[in-house]
Amino acid sequence: MTLQDIVNKLDATVALGAERLDMEVEHAFASDLMSDVLTLKDTPVLVTGLCNVQTIRTCDMANIEVVIFVRNKKPTEDMIELAEDNDMVLICSTYSMFKTCGLLWDLGMKPLY
Repeated sequence: MTLQDIVNKLDATVALGAERLDMEVEHAFASDLMSDVLTLKDTPVLVTGLCNVQTIRTCDMANIEVVIFVRNKKPTEDMIELAEDNDMVLICSTYSMFKTCGLLWDLGMKPLY
């Protein structure tokens, strides 16, 4: 599926990276615990409700390219600048993490494990 498919299914907004919505992805991980995220390697999509600069730094260290913020969280300008420096895509969903993950599952998104 493409990021555009995800944005459409979640009725989401794109805070950064709209030019990359044709990117294909197939795996995601959902967590608010950045210590769990640090155990990942090269996961393309993170679903999280933790919305701060540390989230972006952690995703950079874990080579995560796409962050979907849930529960109507919006990245700050500092977060957007840091994510832009690291070539990330930031997507904002108004849905809960549970509903977001269910909708992604409906699209065919696969879990890491």
